[in-house]
Parts: sequence; structure tokens; C-alpha cells
Amino acid sequence: MVNVGILGATGMVGQRFINLLDEHPDFNITDLCASSRSAGKRYEDATTWYLDEPMPECVKDIIVSETNPNDVSNDTEIIFSSLPTEFAAKTEKSFAKDYVVASNASALRMEKNIPLIIPEVNPQFLDMIEIQQKENNSDGFVITNPNCSTIALTLTLKPIQDNFNIKKVHVSTMQAISGAGYNGVPSMAIMDNIVPFIGGEEEKMESETLYLLGSQNNGDVSPCDFNISASCHRAPVVDGHTEAVFIELDDDVNIDDVKEKMSSFKALPQELNLHSAPKNPLIVSEDENRPQPRMDRNASDGMAVTVGRLRKDQAFDNSFKYVLVGHNTIRGAAGASILNAELINNKIL
Repeated sequence: MVNVGILGATGMVGQRFINLLDEHPDFNITDLCASSRSAGKRYEDATTWYLDEPMPECVKDIIVSETNPNDVSNDTEIIFSSLPTEFAAKTEKSFAKDYVVASNASALRMEKNIPLIIPEVNPQFLDMIEIQQKENNSDGFVITNPNCSTIALTLTLKPIQDNFNIKKVHVSTMQAISGAGYNGVPSMAIMDNIVPFIGGEEEKMESETLYLLGSQNNGDVSPCDFNISASCHRAPVVDGHTEAVFIELDDDVNIDDVKEKMSSFKALPQELNLHSAPKNPLIVSEDENRPQPRMDRNASDGMAVTVGRLRKDQAFDNSFKYVLVGHNTIRGAAGASILNAELINNKIL
């Protein structure tokens, strides 16, 4: 068993980390770190638990420590980070001197030699880790996962990119309120409403997607060269991001061929049988009323993305469109970091 710690352990994503790591066959929670307000308290006393699932017994009596590498157990190897962006960059780098940091924060996602990874999409970017360690003269390193909406989109694009030539992608999202954290969107702002702007989200989707589907050589990333346009909106749904995707290819395509390529898509995590890897990363539904967040966000324990309404676009040549749903705090956040850590544990540790 590998001992692990969690930064930002009292927040919503930190709680999701705990929930997913409870009884994990490879990882054992030893350290929970939070702000000075929580430090020194039992986790159960320091935390307002937000998830539907009960707080695991294994963490209730752990004493919360401050977010400092010196306060982490000596035998801990992996640190999961759900820190706010404004604290993440400096703090994660300080932990990465001695620990593997699997970060869900956005602060270091596009920084040179810090791999931004979806294990089914670009596991070859793990080659950056050795460069990062040499550059920083450190035993540890940082690995990041993308934005929650980016992960769901990019997983669906990967089998398309592998088999066809993409020219343009347009995506419009309807994102769950949990993506903003418990206090992120006031109830009076979201009830009976859709908020048409999420700060920084469109830029993340556009840049991260091209990065993930690009190539890298000695740490230099060449983003893929199709055009992508994103429009992101907050919707009154607790969990589960919905995205409407429009794709233009450089040639005509049989829609049944697209369906087959997506539904049969498997990659390295499935080959390695990693614990959190879904058997099928993409689930293609033939039901014209699916996917829906309430019905599909928990597919494969929240780690699969469901695709539906896959059809030709009659308004544009060589185009098709679909709707996807992915669980934003599982596949799009804590589950993504854990799958990254499982891949590292299998390949590097």
C-alpha cells in the first residue's frame, strides 16, 4: 500500500478524494492538510461534510495538519492537491521537492515540464517527469489533470482524432454548480436561472484540449492544430457537466463508424486494469433522451463519459454533433487525479 495525503482536505474536492480513496486497494490515507483554522482538530470536528455518502470511518480521527511539507508523515509518498488556485503553485512546488504531487488545481497545468495528463489520452507526457526532476534537483514531482469540462470533452475527441481529421470543434457547456465549490454560486443566482459566464473556463477548454491532443518532445509540447471554440455556462444541476459538441472533419464520415470508434475506445488504463479506470471510458447511448446528468453522471462510478444524440449535422458539410455528460467532481476532478496516481504507481514508483 502507498501512503497518501490530501491538501485542501476539508473542501468539496478534498472530500471527494477521501470518498474515492476509502478502501482503495493501492492507497492508504495518512495525512489530511487544510488551513490553520482546521489544523490540530480531528477531521470529523474540522469538517462540514457535503457529500451524500457518509464520511468514511478511517479519516474521522485523523488530526488535520497545516499545509506544510514538514508536517506530513515521513512514509507518505503521494500528495493529492485540491488547493485553491491562488495557493496551489507555490505550495505544490514545495511539496514536490520530496513527494509525488497529483494536482487537481489549475495553477501549474500549462507550466513547462509539468505534465497535464488524461491517462487514456496522453500518457506519453509522463516523460516530462524525469526532465522536471532534473531541472528542480528533486526526488518528487508534480503531475496535473485538466479542467473538469476539458476532461469530458477531450475523452470523446480522442478516438475521433485517432481515426479522422478534425478541422473544427465547437462546444457549449451547461456546467454543474458543484464545479464552483460549495459557496461558489449563490442560490439566488442559480435557482430558476442559467449563468452565461464562468471566468476562465472557455480559455481553459480551448488551450488544454489542444495541448492534451498534441505531441511532446523533450518537454516541448506542440498543440494539435484544429480550431476550437468554447462557450461555458452554469446550470442549476448539482453534479454532472453537460456539453453539446459540434465537429467538422475534412471529409465526409459515416456516423455509424464514429459511434463504433467511440464505443470501442480503450487505452492504457484499461490495458493495465487500473483500479479507477472504467471498462469503457465512453458509453454511447442510442436513447434520444440521453445523456442526462441525473441519470448518467455516475456511469462506471462516475469515471465514464456518456455520449448521446450522435448524428450528422445538416447545416454544415462533413460535420456531426453529439451531447455528452461527465461527472465533474469525479472524472473531472478527484477521480482524474487518482487515476493519474494509479498510472504513476504502476509505471514509475
